[in-house]
Amino acid sequence: MSTNEWENNDEINYLRDYLRLASVHPSPDYKSCVEFLKRQADLLDLPAKIYYPVNKENPVVVISWYGTDQAAKSILLNSHMDVVPVYPENWTHPPFAAEMDNQGRIYARGSQDMKSVGMQYLAALRALRKQGLHFKRTIHVTFVPDEEMGGRLGMKPFVETGAFKSLNVGFALDEGLATPNEEFALYNSERSVWRVYFQISGNAGHGSLLLPKTPGEKLFYILDKMMTYRTEQVKRLENDRKLKIGDVTTINLTKISGGVQSNVIPPKMMLCFDVRLALDVNHKQFECKLEKLCEEAGGDIKIEYEQKQPRIEPTATNDTNPYWVAFKKATDEMNLKIVPQVFPGGTDSRYIRALGIPAIGFSPMNNTPVLLHDHDEFIAADVYLKGIKIYQNIIKSLADS
Repeated sequence: MSTNEWENNDEINYLRDYLRLASVHPSPDYKSCVEFLKRQADLLDLPAKIYYPVNKENPVVVISWYGTDQAAKSILLNSHMDVVPVYPENWTHPPFAAEMDNQGRIYARGSQDMKSVGMQYLAALRALRKQGLHFKRTIHVTFVPDEEMGGRLGMKPFVETGAFKSLNVGFALDEGLATPNEEFALYNSERSVWRVYFQISGNAGHGSLLLPKTPGEKLFYILDKMMTYRTEQVKRLENDRKLKIGDVTTINLTKISGGVQSNVIPPKMMLCFDVRLALDVNHKQFECKLEKLCEEAGGDIKIEYEQKQPRIEPTATNDTNPYWVAFKKATDEMNLKIVPQVFPGGTDSRYIRALGIPAIGFSPMNNTPVLLHDHDEFIAADVYLKGIKIYQNIIKSLADS
């Protein structure tokens, strides 16, 4: 398509309108998103319901296309409305202007993560409804808040509500990642996120002394052991080309604090690590390992967890999962090269899988650099439009499975 054709394409313009809504942390504008999505539902002639699982500032929008068999399990198409902060000075295009260059690249925060996917769902439904199609299964399209902050005000509480249970979900699609080549990444599982704080106490005193068991000595011991474990995981990844980042445990030092004056040994210091436990890690054994570190370091150390997610079983990608069979049938018919793997970060899929509902993360953005959370995030118009056609076939296959 030419630049003029992209400029005049309704689906491209709906996307750009949505991208211009600054639902950005720390103060996301969800009100404008809800009003926009209600208008989209009206255009689709589909009902939209708004739920508030926590408070009025964090709405969940559900647009539903009811199937012919109300008893059949439904298909959930999930996306999140919120986007991460931007540093405008590092962008070559204003991050909420949704400007499109002469190659059709649409620049905006959320163009990959993940407003594009939410609008592709609706565009696919629009195309299917224009064809006069009807499906056995109900299709629910959800737009949730707070995913970028861990879903604590969005999907996490929503799945516990009667409203979610009434959706009768059998299978969910959620976000994936762009790929820089012809392949399409597909995510059937996630690592468990642990945010670990070591609250270290010890002997305090004058900076000129060599006191035993100071917080600094203990901190050094723990830091050395944790970073050694990190190095082992780096080498494991380097030595086995079949492994991807989601297949190993990642450990990163994210916070360190303590002390008020340069010549005073403080009584307390703190270390914080972001840990993502690989699927092959025994959680109890890892927790015992952390506790043993504290003892070896000299004791009087308390471990606190900001997050401590349980291990959640992956969604089956074989013939035991009829939804996978339907998904794979659609992608095979389009000759798409699908590569199942473990998602490196965290998405709302974990809350859905925790209920025993199979969920797959998939964003049809190939031949695209991975720019989520990065400067100059963009999606190409032709990739976006191709993704709509991909979703049409996948949704059609799932909804009649």
